[in-house]
Amino acid sequence: MEKLGKLPKFYLAIVFIILYAPIFYLIFYSFNSGGGMSNFEDFTWEHYAAVFEDKRLIIIVLNTIIIALLSALLSTAIGVIGALAIYFMRNKKMRNAVLSLNNILMVSPDVIIGASFLILFTMIGVKLGFASVLISHIAFSIPIVVIMVLPKLSEMNTSLIDAALDLGASRKDVMTRVILPFIKPGIFAGFFLALTYSLDDFAVTFFVTGNGFSTLSVEIYSMARTGISLTINALSGLIFIVTVALVVGYYAISRKSKTPLAGVKK
Repeated sequence: MEKLGKLPKFYLAIVFIILYAPIFYLIFYSFNSGGGMSNFEDFTWEHYAAVFEDKRLIIIVLNTIIIALLSALLSTAIGVIGALAIYFMRNKKMRNAVLSLNNILMVSPDVIIGASFLILFTMIGVKLGFASVLISHIAFSIPIVVIMVLPKLSEMNTSLIDAALDLGASRKDVMTRVILPFIKPGIFAGFFLALTYSLDDFAVTFFVTGNGFSTLSVEIYSMARTGISLTINALSGLIFIVTVALVVGYYAISRKSKTPLAGVKK
């Protein structure tokens, strides 16, 4: 029995090693003073310094962060409204149809979504660049937020709303003091997922970005095509650290945002 209990932990350790070993291998050689990833010569920060000295790369980093923050904020606001609309739909067939359409966008290949947006922007005359990338990121992030918020709405006891209305609360008070505090963890989860999806998206962004505007994922792809450079390792290491910081920040905020209402069940 003890051996059977250790098997899941062993397999889990193997999975984490397979997932994280290439990342740490890449980061390890970002400190190599040599020009390749075959032999580690001496420890150096020169590749990280090269990242920060490249003004064009810094502008691309800022573009990526601005796009990610704006798309995450706007998609979270729209997604929360969409989740509320789906939850409070009285027609079950309509609700299931809308939810199915939302889920289809979740599982659709990024290449198809990117190509569709490219055709759309070309047809309506939208210039490819900041606006096209932002609209595309908002569009594919909304279904993510809806999926994260809906389960929290389903967990909510509807008697809380009825009780608030019986006590004289307006619909605005019910929304701001009962519903939104209850689903806050789902809202934060949707926001951080939308943020991370936007930061590392490549397929959709590759289709809708134009000349003079780029994001980190597209830039790293372009740099990799010209040849292996340890600057890519350094840049990838920085992105990994930022991603870890976002995940830690999400868990820290989700713990603080817990309220007594979260313990109420149907």
